[in-house]
Order: sequence, then structure tokens, then C-alpha cells
Amino acid sequence: MKRIIFTLALLAAFQLANAQFDLGPKVGFTASTLTVNQDSIENGFRNNLLFGAFARFGDKVHIQPEIIWYTKGTVFKPVSLSSPLPVEQEITLSGIEIPLQLGVKLIDLEVLNLRVFGGPSASFVVNKQIQTNQGSSFTNPIKESDIKDVQWGLKLGAGLDILMFAVDVKYSMGLNNIIGTVNIGGNPVQFDSRSQAFEVSIGWKIL
Repeated sequence: MKRIIFTLALLAAFQLANAQFDLGPKVGFTASTLTVNQDSIENGFRNNLLFGAFARFGDKVHIQPEIIWYTKGTVFKPVSLSSPLPVEQEITLSGIEIPLQLGVKLIDLEVLNLRVFGGPSASFVVNKQIQTNQGSSFTNPIKESDIKDVQWGLKLGAGLDILMFAVDVKYSMGLNNIIGTVNIGGNPVQFDSRSQAFEVSIGWKIL
């Protein structure tokens, strides 16, 4: 088994070493939210910037790893008196995201090409901020400790390369709950909350 893994690793390294290679910085815009399974709680989208770097190995079929600094979040609002969340809370999460995308070129011209891609991502939350916007006998019903530090996700999208610039549009969805059970006033409330985002970014292929 070790020999097989070692051989596969050597073959993959050989393919990457001989593949077309691009590298550069990227910046973008994201509209994100955290879903919630409670009908009496409303969740809103937050708009933020992202920035990082990307690499691309291959041509018609390619692999694109990235490292991104992101800010995501939502505003949870109670919409009825029966809501288990007694106050409005604004949640902001910042951290590092590492997507790995497999892409295919659909149109390949000299100065322009169109790509589609998809793949997994791992997000590591570095900073958590929770702002409670209404007075209450409860102190932060959702607490920082209720939010997990790691989230796995899936990204799907399309991209357009024009000369040395790469424009990507992506949909990102979380695969695991980032907020699970929250203790509010001594009562456990199941949130089953996952990240969801739409992203638009532009990269500059400096190599």
C-alpha cells in the first residue's frame, strides 16, 4: 500500500511539474449568510470583501488551490413572539479559507476562455464577533463558544479569463453545521446553521 501511495504521489508531482502554471493575487466581494432551521427566526445576508492568492495547474483541465482571507456572517432576527431567539444578533466571522477546485475550459480562445469548476473547501474561523442589538435579560443567547472553528464546504462556479485577468463567480455552501445546539434561557435550541455565500472575484495572473 505504501508503495502504491508513493508511486501515485510521484506521478501527481510529475504531472504538476510539467503542467501549465499560473499564480497571482485575487480580491473579491461576497454576500453571505448563516442558514437556520427555525421558521420564527429570520436570517439576512452580509456583504464583505475577500482577498488572497490562487495557483492554477493545467490547461484545458486544471486544478486551482487558493488561500483566502474572508469575512462572513448574518443577522438573526426573531419574527414572532414564539421565537426561541429573544433578541436580534449580528454575527461576524473572519478567517482563512482553503478551496481546492477542479476546472474544465468550455471555450478556449487566444485572449479569452470560459471555465466551469467545483470542489471542496475548508474554512478556519480566526475571529468571532457577536453583537446583540436589543436589551434583554439574556446575555448573548448565541455565544462565541456555540460557533465551531472549522467548516467544510463545497464551491461551484464559472470563470472567465481575459488576458492576464481571471474573473470568477461562485456559489459556496457549508456541508456541516457551524452552529448546532444553543442553550437559550436554559432551553436547548437546535439551529442547524450552515454558511452560504455568493462570491465574485478577480485575480491577476502575475506568473
